[in-house]
Amino acid sequence: MNTLNRPRISTRSALAGAVCAAMLLLCGAAQGQVIYRIVSPDGRVTFSDKPPLAGENATALGVGGRQGAPTSASLPPELRQVAGKYPVTLYTAANCVPCGQGRELLGGRGIPFAERVVGTPADSAALQRISGDTSLPFLTIGSQQIKGFSSSEWNQFLDAAGYPGSSVLPASYRNPLPTPLVAVQVAAPTARPEDAQKQNPAAVSNQPAADSVANPAGIKF
Repeated sequence: MNTLNRPRISTRSALAGAVCAAMLLLCGAAQGQVIYRIVSPDGRVTFSDKPPLAGENATALGVGGRQGAPTSASLPPELRQVAGKYPVTLYTAANCVPCGQGRELLGGRGIPFAERVVGTPADSAALQRISGDTSLPFLTIGSQQIKGFSSSEWNQFLDAAGYPGSSVLPASYRNPLPTPLVAVQVAAPTARPEDAQKQNPAAVSNQPAADSVANPAGIKF
């Protein structure tokens, strides 16, 4: 009886070892990448390291390079709570030395933050509406607003919010990529009167086309 059972136990152990080895290889190959669980419009679920397409519902399952924004679940518990209550957003511009200093302070302290870039007149107008000014860098911690860079002032506000004094972020954590303050919107082409009449000969050719753009400035917050 014992002799017959030994090969089965050995086979199961070998199979378990092979599965563990495969998982380790998979983890090693996926290091530095974000793995997405993607649900297509028809309900089909797939897993990929490629960013999802429009219309697909995706969840980031793994944290890797700067191509993906980690979810709050990837933060340690002591940081997840304060980041959810007092999120940090840094507003910057290109060739802004104080902006770079502020970015380094946040990164060195391990503060998860979103970066919004001001690079167009529309961005500047939006920043004026948010802060009442166009000076940069501009930092928000929850509802608190801080204009200009001062390491002592920034650290004071971060301490008051409850952020740890030194980094507790996982080594694999990456902040989201910087994004423009104002999202670029492409207006849908306006149908020409002659095209409308081709589709509906009974239509009045001189009838003005409806304005489908509710927000001409394209400002989003």
